[in-house]
Amino acid sequence: MPVTTMSPVRITRWRGGQHPTLDKITRQLDLEGLRPYTWSCTPNFRHAARSHGYDKTLYCVQGSFEIEFPGSNARITLSAGDRIDLLGGVRYSMIVGPSGAQGVEAARR
Repeated sequence: MPVTTMSPVRITRWRGGQHPTLDKITRQLDLEGLRPYTWSCTPNFRHAARSHGYDKTLYCVQGSFEIEFPGSNARITLSAGDRIDLLGGVRYSMIVGPSGAQGVEAARR
């Protein structure tokens, strides 16, 4: 069986017209064998830096949020339809955009 490797962080930008719906995103994650859950946050909410012992997939459904990677000062803003995949152990924090945000995420174990 071939071994697949993933960089610590992979960003997939939404390309196309209308942004994918919550239903479409959760169906995509289901097809990948993941169990997604939905969350929403108020404008400008800040999540403290953290890491996980598992790989994580995160979609922005509505609004926007900025992911920051402490130590490298790298930042990436996700808007509706954008996806980020993080390997376990990657440290990150998040700031929700000025309109709030809704996200869908799932753990890859």
